[in-house]
This record gives sequence, structure tokens and C-alpha cells, in this order.
Amino acid sequence: MRRSAAVLLALALATAAFPAQAGSEPAAARKPVEKTFLIPAEDGYGVGECLSGGPSECGQVVANAWCESQGFASASNYGVAAQDEYTGAIDGAAPVKSAPRPLRITCQD
Repeated sequence: MRRSAAVLLALALATAAFPAQAGSEPAAARKPVEKTFLIPAEDGYGVGECLSGGPSECGQVVANAWCESQGFASASNYGVAAQDEYTGAIDGAAPVKSAPRPLRITCQD
């Protein structure tokens, strides 16, 4: 009981020491943060089927879990990455062994 009273008293003193200035503008709204991750299609976890099949409940659950593991709130978009979204997408003169296109997950706060 004493500890909570001491915490409340400290908060009250801190608030009184730093009153809001009249006419000051509120803090600018924080811009939402988005980050896109590229994941190898054959990553060994077996989630490629859910993410590459278009919008689905399975894909949304997997994408949200990936984003949460990376510190984001949820996935805003997911699917197979377009050819111009990853390295090695430019056709070269030398034949290169074709690999499956990576998966893309866009996470947001």
C-alpha cells in the first residue's frame, strides 16, 4: 500500500513540475511504419503454400505471426514477390539456374 501511494505521489509531483504550456501544439502524429520482408520460398518451415496462394485465412495468420516475431503489430500485405522486388530479377546474358520467387510480407505498426 505504501509503495502505490509513493508512486502516485511521485507522479503527481512530476506532473506539477512540468505543466503543459498554454498554446503549445500537440505532438505530431507518428507516421505509421511499414517494412517489407522477403523470405525464400523454400525456407524449410512449410509456410510457402499459405503465403503464395493469394489472400486466405491461413496466409493472414502466418503473415501476422511473422510480423509479430519481427516486432510489428500485423501484416498489411503478403504474397509472392514481384520479379522487380528482389535482387537477381534482371535478365542477364548468362543462363542462371531459376529459383522460385521469394515470398513477400509487409508488416505495419
